[in-house]
Amino acid sequence: MDIPKDALYGIQTMRTVQNLSFSGQLLKNYPEYIVSLAMVKKAATLANQEAGILAPSIGTAILNACDQIIQGNYHDHFIVDIFHGGGGIGTNMNVNEVLANLANESLEGTLGVYTPVHPVEHVNASQSTSDVCHTSIRLAIVRCFERLDHMLTKMHATIEKKSQEFMSVTTISRTCLQDAMRIRLGDAFSGYASVLKRRHISLRESVMSLLTINLGATVIGNGVGASEKYKEVVIEKLRDVSNMDVSKRDNLFDAAQNIDDLGHMSKELSLLATSLIKVAKDLRLLSSGPEAGFSEITLPSVQAGSSFFPGKVNPVIPETMIQSCFQVLGCDRIVQAALEHGELDLNIFEGMAGANILNGLYMLTNTSHSFTELCLKDIAPNEERCTELSNTFIPVIVELKEQMGYSAVSKLIKEHDRESIKNLLNNGGIDHDTRN
Repeated sequence: MDIPKDALYGIQTMRTVQNLSFSGQLLKNYPEYIVSLAMVKKAATLANQEAGILAPSIGTAILNACDQIIQGNYHDHFIVDIFHGGGGIGTNMNVNEVLANLANESLEGTLGVYTPVHPVEHVNASQSTSDVCHTSIRLAIVRCFERLDHMLTKMHATIEKKSQEFMSVTTISRTCLQDAMRIRLGDAFSGYASVLKRRHISLRESVMSLLTINLGATVIGNGVGASEKYKEVVIEKLRDVSNMDVSKRDNLFDAAQNIDDLGHMSKELSLLATSLIKVAKDLRLLSSGPEAGFSEITLPSVQAGSSFFPGKVNPVIPETMIQSCFQVLGCDRIVQAALEHGELDLNIFEGMAGANILNGLYMLTNTSHSFTELCLKDIAPNEERCTELSNTFIPVIVELKEQMGYSAVSKLIKEHDRESIKNLLNNGGIDHDTRN
């Protein structure tokens, strides 16, 4: 097979590209995953050196190649489709070939010849695709979550601040989309802040649980193909390389068979997305109008809302958040399907699950930033409209019920129309005889 002269990948990578590509989503577009793969390879190489598996010159050349990838270089050479059959073999071989070629270049070898450094014999020594990709995708998710973690903290602080600002504004609540009692606008926003905080904490806990990994277990969990010394030190090496508090899974056969930790984390992400849909939909309703809708709040205007209606401004930022969250829910369904369809001793769909979690994290991170900066930060209450709505029929009747009781007010409503009752209340209230 012809390979481009300057390509750092090789024939196994090209076969994956030709045989297994379908999505257009390439490994090179997932930098956290590439860096995590290089970290795992570096840790494995250090463990192999300590176990006497690799010659010093070969080990040093591979380590230097890993550092190049970790620093963000040569990512364009990771050309396999992120989704492919074979349990991630294309991903692992793409990394092995790039690292082998970089190592050989540093030793004045020739690209594609794989001497003195071989992609399988040396770069992949003591490893399998199974434990490499299992470990790397989890490190990538943890690293990718860091940005979303920051964005969610900022979003919560912004909503909390708005909640305090709006405590002096009284408006109407709604149940079943019908008028209900008075509520402080700040109390409504405090509910948004609270659910966001709760979902954020649960999501963070599920992400951190992914730091229990199976590196050293090779294919199915028994560690065949790796020396005892390698297995003894490789987790410690990865801890040093990644600066993450990784630990070994209690049951390595379980780790190969089951990806419920990814399923759990994805479900937490989908719960966050579902909660954000509710918040964004509420903002859309509360800002509706401005003359024929609720119009209780004003959202920042970021762009023209229509090519037909001059002056129309749409809630495009909440709508973007909603669509982003729809995508996250779709990604989660794929993760759950990957979990459901694992078979026997190895779940070969793990890579697809991990990549969809990364997709969800990328999208939600981007929209969380715009949602906070272009929408939440500059929401303003329409105080006159809120006051008007808080003094409509049902809120007033609810207060009257506290004085007269449910049955008496129900009788009053049957015997008088709404306007008459409101006039009575506005002219000094209901007298003693009417109450009786």
